[in-house]
This record gives sequence, C-alpha cells and structure tokens, in this order.
Amino acid sequence: MEAGHVPVLLKEAIDFLNVRRGGTYIDATVGLGGHSYEIARRLGAPGHLIGFDKDPAALEVAKRVVARRSVGVGENETQRPPTHDQRRQSDWPTVDLVHGSFADVANDQRPTTIDGILADLGVSSLQLSDAARGFSFQAEGPLDMRMNPKAELTAEQVVNHMSERELADVIYEFGEERRSRRIARAIVRSRPIRSTAQLAEVIAAAARPMNAERRIHTATRTFQALRIFVNRELDDLRALLSAAPQLLKPGGRLVIISFHSLEDRIVKDSLREGVSQGLYRLLIKKPVRAGEEEIDRNPRSRSAKLRAAEKI
Repeated sequence: MEAGHVPVLLKEAIDFLNVRRGGTYIDATVGLGGHSYEIARRLGAPGHLIGFDKDPAALEVAKRVVARRSVGVGENETQRPPTHDQRRQSDWPTVDLVHGSFADVANDQRPTTIDGILADLGVSSLQLSDAARGFSFQAEGPLDMRMNPKAELTAEQVVNHMSERELADVIYEFGEERRSRRIARAIVRSRPIRSTAQLAEVIAAAARPMNAERRIHTATRTFQALRIFVNRELDDLRALLSAAPQLLKPGGRLVIISFHSLEDRIVKDSLREGVSQGLYRLLIKKPVRAGEEEIDRNPRSRSAKLRAAEKI
C-alpha cells in the first residue's frame, strides 16, 4: 500500500462485512484505500462503493490505489480513474469517494438501501507520518491536528485560548487522563505553545508516567484528547451509529474498528441497544483483536477492536 499504509484487521473486516457481489457498500473512513480496494475487488460490477473521508490528501491516495488496482496500471505509469468501459472490462464496481465526515452518511442523497457499512476509526499513517499535520509528538510540527485542513478549529487554538477548567475537562473526557487538571495548569502557565514538541515537553514535565504507562509517552492521552475534540470524532461516530439502522437493508452488516476505549464503549453500547430494540443481531459477543502475526507486522493494530452486527 502507498505511504506505508497497512489496513488493520483487513481479512476479518471484509469477512464480517460479507460483501455481496453487485451490492452497495459504504466505507465510512476510506483513509488510504486499503479496505476500500478489498471491498471493491469482491463487489464487482454492477456494484457500488461509496467512500467518505475528511482528509482530501488521503482521498487522493485512495483514488490512485483503487484506480490502479481496477485497471492494472503499473506503479510508474500515469494514474487516472478508469473509464466506464475499463471498469466493465475489469469487472470493477462504481466507486464514489466523497470528501466529508462519515457523519455525512446520514445526510447523503445516495441510495439508502445499503448492504454493508465499514468504519475504521484509526488515524491514517499518512496523517501520523506528516509532521506538518501535528498529529504526533514524535517529530516537531505545528499544533494543527485537523483531519480536514479546511476546518476552523486547530489544536493550537484549543491549547492557547481555552480556559484551564475547560481544557482539563477536554483532556479528562477525551483522553481519560487522570492528571488532566495538573496538565491543564501546566499548559496554561506555559502559553503560548506553538509546536507538538513544546506541548509534549510541557506535559512530560507536569506529569510523570504511572506504572501502567511505561510503554506509552505521558503526552499520548492528551494528544488523543485534543485530536478527538478538534475533529469532533465521537460526535461523528454517534451520528454514524444512529443513521446505520435506517441505511442498512435487512441482512446488511455494520462493522466498526475502534482503537481506544472511548470509541469502543460507544460502539458496544449502541449495538447492544440495537439488539434490545430488535434492530440487530450481534455477529460476535466479544471484539475481534489482531493476532500476534499482524501485531508483529503492524504494531498499531495492537489496540484495534472489531465489532460487527447484522440488521434484522
């Protein structure tokens, strides 16, 4: 895959999605196209794949990935979407990739008889590896963290202009960080903070690692909290989960891959509520986790949890 991207729980996600040839599917988080390609490959013509992503840079990569696989264009050849005739010849489905949040799935005017919805909630390798995007403290970069570069709110605005109490609440709620007040106090005293490295240093000085956190940096939870808040990730997830029962056909599948306890709790509670209302049957009782072989290949898969349900 391009940009070093490795789709997490790829086989498991596609298997639980149970792609029906010629059906209509939504990849709510296209990312760099790894899951989308596998869906399209199994879907074939006259199937329809609709993909959403907030990040226009990721969408451009995904378009090249799906187009190249569909018409057999080589790595060094010109990248261009397949024509209708080429799609027919290669038995490739219609693929529409849309710049927007997966919360927009509920408002999209495309077909509302969907055979399956997949959402991989992880941050893409393209975003993490680009220091200029500000998602990671592994390299110095601006405090941005926007998945959609056109969005107004940045992490720098949150860090430098939010009140100490509000900032502590954000860090606690979205990062599950028990030292949120101490960290917020240190951030306010250190303003202005302009870079990821500067913020990480402030956090590290304010909060020493707990015993259970020896494998993660003390800034990890705070960075997670800022990213979630800036991108309204949990609001978008709730919107998707709310819309899914109306979008899916009977027998349609919903597959969600989450990467931290906040997301997983929301998904688990939503699916259980759907079961109690007679909307879903759970396909698995406990979440699917990556095996040792996948974790060795892709350490980021260690925290992934997959849950799946079928509409009744």
